[in-house]
Amino acid sequence: QVQLVESGGGLVQPGGSLRLSCAASRSIFSINAMGWYRQAPGLQRDVVAAITSGGITNYADSVKGRFTISRDNAKKTVYLQMNSLKPEDTAVYYCKVTTPTTRYWGQGTQVTVSS
Repeated sequence: QVQLVESGGGLVQPGGSLRLSCAASRSIFSINAMGWYRQAPGLQRDVVAAITSGGITNYADSVKGRFTISRDNAKKTVYLQMNSLKPEDTAVYYCKVTTPTTRYWGQGTQVTVSS
């Protein structure tokens, strides 16, 4: 049973944009924070952006001013709008959804920024 479904990754040129989406299944309820992490080959998985149930956002310094996280509670979906993409943004992006009892991870979607 797939808990989180990610989409929106792909290949884009430097300076381009992508929007990632992550939808939680109907079996997941009482969602608290939602967020996006990324992992480049050989590196650890680091937080990119997070958003609380109240809409408070937080971003890694490397993406501030370029990425925007948002959520649609009715659709139980979290988004990551990525603008002005750089080659160093290349990574597998994972969404995370937390409830009072459980933490869920998406399968990951590849984002490649290259000329």
